[in-house]
Amino acid sequence: MTETKIRQKLADFCKSGDIKKVKAMYIMVEDEIEEANGWDKEFIEEIERREKSFLDGTAKMYTWEETKQAGIDRVKANNKNGLPIKNT
Repeated sequence: MTETKIRQKLADFCKSGDIKKVKAMYIMVEDEIEEANGWDKEFIEEIERREKSFLDGTAKMYTWEETKQAGIDRVKANNKNGLPIKNT
């Protein structure tokens, strides 16, 4: 059986199979599923905190021009060689 066919059969089973069996399958691979997305609990909480502050209007937002200028200023401050910096 091909990988695609196996994945399709598992997906179909998860949608309509016996919930006890689906839960048992999940428990077997739960740690791998959690690791696969690369997002730990703290990261998810931080993203949710930022989303909330954005939605309620308390987040500090920057225009593109402010962001660009901050980057240029930082590069200039760290430019120890005195090389010219192109401002586009």
